[in-house]
Amino acid sequence: MAFELPTLPYAHSALAGHGMCQETLELHHDKHHQAYVTALNGFVEKNAELQGKSLEDIIKHTHGKADMAPVFNNAGQHWNHSHFWPMMSPTDGGKIPARLEKKLTEDFGSVDKFKEAFKTAATTQFGSGWAWLVLQPDGKLAVTKSPNGSNPLATGEGKVLLGIDVWEHSYYLDFRNRRPDYVTNWLDKIAHYAHAEHLLG
Repeated sequence: MAFELPTLPYAHSALAGHGMCQETLELHHDKHHQAYVTALNGFVEKNAELQGKSLEDIIKHTHGKADMAPVFNNAGQHWNHSHFWPMMSPTDGGKIPARLEKKLTEDFGSVDKFKEAFKTAATTQFGSGWAWLVLQPDGKLAVTKSPNGSNPLATGEGKVLLGIDVWEHSYYLDFRNRRPDYVTNWLDKIAHYAHAEHLLG
């Protein structure tokens, strides 16, 4: 069964008032994400050992294998983006529920310290990639980052609760080369913390 582009959980214009314009979402979701899905399906169609595997299995199977890098990159980006869209909200963006706020304070010292760590990870990721809030196997929250299409699923760093795309197509129309401003705006106005709390379990 072919992989499919997930539907956005809101309109393309829904985040326009929060710092992510309609054109950004149209290009990012409809063009970039669709391209990853199309490429991944092409690789799977030509490789019998990938057929029948879940997206997660393909990511784990191809991680670290140089000859499978194109498959891993497209599978990883499909997984990353499929999680990215629900991690943003036009109605609850920036609002941190009490249980998650308590957990962030316990593990980072304060919400501000979490945001500082997350912003540092996102802005110091050289070139394209992602920054993540993860629940580690030891039960503590941590911030990590990954290059290109990689992610904590592949590296075993923990369960993803939040993730921000720092590829330029995520923010250049809205913030040009000001990645720090994009990240700050995303944390304060767009990040769907209620979704992160739900994933926390």
